[in-house]
Amino acid sequence: MIALVWSLSVAIRRYVCNYMPTNVAIDLLRTRRGLKWAVPAALVAVPAYLFAAAMASSAVDHGGPGCLNILVLLCAWNAMKFAASGALTPIRLLRGGRRGDGSV
Repeated sequence: MIALVWSLSVAIRRYVCNYMPTNVAIDLLRTRRGLKWAVPAALVAVPAYLFAAAMASSAVDHGGPGCLNILVLLCAWNAMKFAASGALTPIRLLRGGRRGDGSV
């Protein structure tokens, strides 16, 4: 039973990491070529996701369907992912530059 749960969780994680758009974008922004775009992407994506979360939350408050709360959580989570990616980019750039081999 534990092996089945383990295999299922690995399959779900693999699917989410490979096919969800924000995870693909974050993975691309972590590459050496993508690091220069991480901060601008974060500056655009974080306010956009927070705005979308606010709009969905407002819709729920004004009598919309409660399932929009999932969208609020998803938008807030994606905003946090892009904010963390943008904040950690200078550290990644310095770490890669210190090695001298161009790797991150």
